[in-house]
Amino acid sequence: MIALSLSEIRDLTGGQVHGTDTPDAVVVDGTVTTDSRECGPGSLYVARVGESADGHDFVASAVAAGAVAALTSRVVEGVPCVVVDDVQTAFGRIARGVVERAPELRVIGITGSSGKTSAKDLLAAVLSSVAETVAPVNSLNGEIGVPLTVCRVTPTTRFLVAEMGARGIGHIDYLTRIAPPQVAIVLNVGTAHVGEFGSRENIARAKSELPLAVPAEGLSVLNADDPVVAAMARGLASRVQLVGLSPHADVRAEDVVLDERGRAAYTLVCPQGTARVSLRQSGAHHVGNSLAVAAAALELGLSLDQVVAGLGAAEAVSRWRMEMTDRPDGVLVVNDAYNANPDSMRAALDAVAAMRVTGKRWAVLGGMLELGPDSDVEHAAVGAYAARLTFDHVVAVGEGARPLADAFPGAEWVPDTDAAHDLLAERVHPGDVVLLKSSRDSGLRWLGDRLAAEGGEPDAPGAPDDGRESAVTAPATTREAAQR
Repeated sequence: MIALSLSEIRDLTGGQVHGTDTPDAVVVDGTVTTDSRECGPGSLYVARVGESADGHDFVASAVAAGAVAALTSRVVEGVPCVVVDDVQTAFGRIARGVVERAPELRVIGITGSSGKTSAKDLLAAVLSSVAETVAPVNSLNGEIGVPLTVCRVTPTTRFLVAEMGARGIGHIDYLTRIAPPQVAIVLNVGTAHVGEFGSRENIARAKSELPLAVPAEGLSVLNADDPVVAAMARGLASRVQLVGLSPHADVRAEDVVLDERGRAAYTLVCPQGTARVSLRQSGAHHVGNSLAVAAAALELGLSLDQVVAGLGAAEAVSRWRMEMTDRPDGVLVVNDAYNANPDSMRAALDAVAAMRVTGKRWAVLGGMLELGPDSDVEHAAVGAYAARLTFDHVVAVGEGARPLADAFPGAEWVPDTDAAHDLLAERVHPGDVVLLKSSRDSGLRWLGDRLAAEGGEPDAPGAPDDGRESAVTAPATTREAAQR
């Protein structure tokens, strides 16, 4: 954290200081957090009001853990506070103040309907190999998550990777005013959240807010293989680089091959030259992510050799993204159940279909949320897609996944994860691979953990994440909901 006095926080937010007569002497130089349990010496506790609990109830706990002050919407007696009308808005202003106090900081924004977190992790791994880099933990990509990430910046941080998600028009624009990007990456525009946005065109409009925020001296990295994304180049102030498999891409992949685990290797072709790249992540869809990362890293001053080395060394970080566990009994569990939409479903199915398997291929698929009136059609399309691949068994879990089961000949439908577990425990054999994929509320991620643990300890690459604005170790409690 870049140190801020309480008086500076007051000036940034337009709030009122209470609980101390010497706001210049109260200095926040520790963790800034919405979770009182994460506070330590020098922390600022951000007291959010949730749907079923009030973060103000935990201010005392935050102070007991070392917090020197709180950002609140009402006075808490006996605690130094900056009291504001709207905690979320004020938190964003504090984060912008941190960025402004780091003149050498380079901000890279990433958005897309799918793949944001994997691309963010990959970019952070490449950049951190040459300089201090701050990136979100898991999927902190919203109005609270971006400020939480920004407030981890220190005076020596060189790169800030900001994952930016949206639930509607204007959301990403708001986030770019908190963390103004010099480099923007738009991965794709799919049908994720179409139920909220109303149309794919509106999704594209929302995603385009990121490159529109990049100044003339900056760079927008756009997916040449997604016509909707490539079309965003029109009207941008920034320079543009197209990335992808297209021969017209400025940064492209040639001679792509997959190994027995579906990990890609390819020849990277870019203005700086050509080089062979080998990735450690399973799935051909990571080729596009890595090309976008390469373009951004080269723009930020890394050499081609540094980029290739960084891409080749990067391991998976965030949990439940193509997370593989080799059980001692010979079963491979692929837990990709962090979230799902039609595009990411097909990408996961493709990844497992490309693996060399001695037994059977299983796809355990749950419902996809926020697809609007086309939900049944989209689920059926995924089932039909799996039927065209090399899957031997599909297990559809939950009511929302019924149309998926209907579209795969011989698919089995079960009502919940317990029933899915019982089916798999009885019928999966050594040499089989089991893919789990669904939207996060289905519970399939926990089923994946359960299956992996029964055959041996899961090889978890990162801290657990419940999909909200902060990492926890189990599904949400009422207490946590107020603080995130």
